[in-house]
Amino acid sequence: MNLDELIGELEQAAARLRAGDLDQAAAAEVVERCAELAARIGSELERAGRDAERDAPAQGQEQLL
Repeated sequence: MNLDELIGELEQAAARLRAGDLDQAAAAEVVERCAELAARIGSELERAGRDAERDAPAQGQEQLL
């Protein structure tokens, strides 16, 4: 799953919780899924940040043509 798909699923899960029509057990499952999704999203963002830092030229250095 890519980052946009993970975010979309997290938004859908949050909407289900906000609707308030879940019983306690179902709500607990959705909360657990939200935590899993948030962790995956955080990992993806960290990875993307590391990749961007690695690919960016060092500050103060000019790029050679």
